[in-house]
Amino acid sequence: MQYTPGQRWISDSESELGLGTILTLDDRMLTVLYPASGETRRYSLRNAPLTRVRFAAGDEITHYENWRMTVRDVIEEQGILVYVGLDNDNQERVIAEPDLSNFIQFRLASDRLFAGQIDPLHWFSLRYRTLERQGLLQQSELFGLCGARAEPIPHQLHIAREVADRMAPRVLLADEVGLGKTIEAGLVIQRQLLSGRARRVLIMVPENLQHQWLVEMRRRFNLQVALFDAERCAAHEDSDNPFEEEQLVLTAIDFLKDSARWQEAVLKADWDLLVVDEAHHLVWHPEHVSSEYALVEKLARQVAGVLLLTATPEQLGQESHFARLRLLDPDRFHDLQAFRDESAQYQPVAEAVQELLDQGQLSAKARTAIAGFLQSEADELLAQLDSGDEAARARLVRELVDRHGTGRLLFRNTRAAIAGFPGRELHSYPLSAPMQYLELQRGEHPELYPEVAFQAQDDLGERWWQFDPRVEWLIDTLKMLKRSKVLVICAHAETALDLEDALRSKNGIAATTFHEGMSILERDRAAAYFADEEFGAQVLICSEIGSEGRNFQFAHHLVMFDLPSHPDLLEQRIGRLDRIGQKQTIQLHVPHLQDTEQERLFQWYHHGLNAFLATCPTGNALQHEFGSRLLPLLEGGHDSEWQALLDEAVQRRHALEEELHSGRDRLLELNSRGAGQGERLAKAIKAQDQDFALPMYMEEIFNVFGIDSEDHSENAFILRPGEKMLDSGFPLGSDEGVTITYDRDLALAREDMQLITWEHPMTLGAMDMVMSSSMGNTAVALLKNKALKPGTVLVELLFVSEAIAPRHLQLGRFLPPQALRCLLDPKGNDLAAKVSFDTLDTQLESVPRSSANKFIQAQREQLTPLIANAQSKVQAAHDARVGSAVKKLKAELEEELARLTALRQVNPSVRDSELQHLSQQLEQGLEHLSQAGLRLESVRVMVAGS
Repeated sequence: MQYTPGQRWISDSESELGLGTILTLDDRMLTVLYPASGETRRYSLRNAPLTRVRFAAGDEITHYENWRMTVRDVIEEQGILVYVGLDNDNQERVIAEPDLSNFIQFRLASDRLFAGQIDPLHWFSLRYRTLERQGLLQQSELFGLCGARAEPIPHQLHIAREVADRMAPRVLLADEVGLGKTIEAGLVIQRQLLSGRARRVLIMVPENLQHQWLVEMRRRFNLQVALFDAERCAAHEDSDNPFEEEQLVLTAIDFLKDSARWQEAVLKADWDLLVVDEAHHLVWHPEHVSSEYALVEKLARQVAGVLLLTATPEQLGQESHFARLRLLDPDRFHDLQAFRDESAQYQPVAEAVQELLDQGQLSAKARTAIAGFLQSEADELLAQLDSGDEAARARLVRELVDRHGTGRLLFRNTRAAIAGFPGRELHSYPLSAPMQYLELQRGEHPELYPEVAFQAQDDLGERWWQFDPRVEWLIDTLKMLKRSKVLVICAHAETALDLEDALRSKNGIAATTFHEGMSILERDRAAAYFADEEFGAQVLICSEIGSEGRNFQFAHHLVMFDLPSHPDLLEQRIGRLDRIGQKQTIQLHVPHLQDTEQERLFQWYHHGLNAFLATCPTGNALQHEFGSRLLPLLEGGHDSEWQALLDEAVQRRHALEEELHSGRDRLLELNSRGAGQGERLAKAIKAQDQDFALPMYMEEIFNVFGIDSEDHSENAFILRPGEKMLDSGFPLGSDEGVTITYDRDLALAREDMQLITWEHPMTLGAMDMVMSSSMGNTAVALLKNKALKPGTVLVELLFVSEAIAPRHLQLGRFLPPQALRCLLDPKGNDLAAKVSFDTLDTQLESVPRSSANKFIQAQREQLTPLIANAQSKVQAAHDARVGSAVKKLKAELEEELARLTALRQVNPSVRDSELQHLSQQLEQGLEHLSQAGLRLESVRVMVAGS
């Protein structure tokens, strides 16, 4: 190919980009600008997937200033085509190739048809159904919410949609432990990526949570997040900025804060969304700011969208809460004392809402608080409430939430407000410490994990598990629970491996391990073996990493072979089973050696923190407050001192819990639950899961692309590349094959299986392969219908009604690409309204390609005018769609703009940038809708047989 700057080309793989212009080229690479969609692409000169746009005499073309002409002659000057012709006023005009409109449509389907490029009949049907499904997906309110490997939980879905549908959201996700902040963040990221609102995402977490996030993003959301640590960055020493090489980046705050170079690199990279987990650990005081906080603050000032994930914000005090909010909106939250004064104003209102919800009516004090807060609007709302108007309560709460100081910035749910959590039962087992452990010198090895000393001494003849009483106890317990799945968690991988040896050697118990030394694939296999009800392991033995990022809620027995050193880790362990949707009471089995650190740590967690029987939101604060006294007493110390510490911790815990309960803001909790919207979304997802449309569509995809599918088990299938695989680039996910299921419950139990949804990369990737190529845009068929005279020719044409626009405008919500169908008889009459696609499709038979080509060439003279005049048959339907899209766009964005403009007067957390963006989105959306056009997508010619 001879490329010249200014030439116009179209992408074979991304036709939706519109008409491209050659910008630059060098010895190896070619740069193409697509002005209609605002995209730029770089291709290799040797194999650029491009087709030259070359019009011929008789074609109508459009100038970029929107006037048209009919081509009479084509001249080429220094590689640039120059078109000569007559405009609508019959005046001679000239249009040079670079001056063509960016919105010109192409007739590639008819060109291929007459060139003899005729596809198999079933490809045409697949193309139609793919186009139909893409339009439905873009309009679906579930898009971005239904693809996660997670149970659809109402409050998570509500928060995800509310946050993800904002342009550049800046919010604090502050649900209590176990309510799924990570899933909420993943849903927000997924929906923002699919909608085009975000493309580049930076996730910053504490170092010990890197693996959990990596697993959650990949296994739950199919997001290929790249982990950037010291090793990876060192491998890219020669790179200008490795952080610019990936779209989705996960990194540890601890790693960045210690490296000025990589801090600078991450600050220079361009991000659309910043996600920070455990944000309450970022230390801020008016006189002192930690290096971690300073780094996040710099990024938050540069990145448009920011999600902060934190524990219940008030548990570390108002100062800590203010520190998070000033990261989101430093202009709004610039003075700590002013924030305290403002917060005090909301407390009476929150108490009034609590009273309304609990008692169904308002006291005089509560009415006064609400009237003072809403002012002129209060009288009407309170009067409606008094009259018994059921909807008035919801409207009143909505008005209060909108005006709440942090109502649009903060989302928080508590276990107290959300049902569905299981109970917990504790079974403790005090055991005598063996002489071998007692003989260890104090201080040389930690008594919490005395077996570690023996694991390091390879020359000892006796293995630690041969004398440790916890091992015999474990074997006896597993025998007693032989009909139940049991999860065993211990602190170290070596301990987990030794326990597997012990169970196999001593009793032949079927067990498997799960630890950090295994690859992700090996972990998946171990988890699947454990999950298998019929042939799987009874026991899964995990190292501490087993309490991160995995869901084992099909089990309800948890054995803590040892205890972790921090209450947060303890809650993580229990959280693998104690989750929303768990049907059984959690049975916690805790063996511990008497008169050792293990026993006192057990007492601290049980009696001091009550961490076994309930979630412990105060655990971190109590551990921090009592830590200097706790550690020496764990190692020894008088019993009276130890009991005094426990008593003091209990009193302090009760006080902190009371503070948290009294500080609960039911107003914010109501907003975070969504007033029934989340329940509606969850119900819709479950209904979609029961629909057979997806399995049927994917089976058609597999057949066309040559993917072999065989039964694995009930509701599960094994996919492998077939011998006649159509395209090796099919997004199967593995060269060898994968196991899939459409059953969400099965996928939750079997993480080695991929959950196929309409959002799965395999589904979306296959759709892209169909639509980005010419696959199926031509077909010839024999029509078996006795009502038609043999030899009668029908032409079916599919036009796409669409607007080419940048993804972030989301015009697909208002004018999704849709196939407009036209079925012409020899006289040019449109029969589409009388004969449906499916009805016609069942009456067709394939024709050999050579015969089809001969027929098309013989009928070319008759077919050409039919195809040329077909667009006029669907133009009215297209114009109606565009008109409806304009009305819908204006109604939705103008309403939201009016609401936020009014809200801006009473709630400063509405940013000027949000209003500006909505105005720009409205203006640009209307402009692109005015350029919406029809594109001939595919042609099918049918001849009636005898």
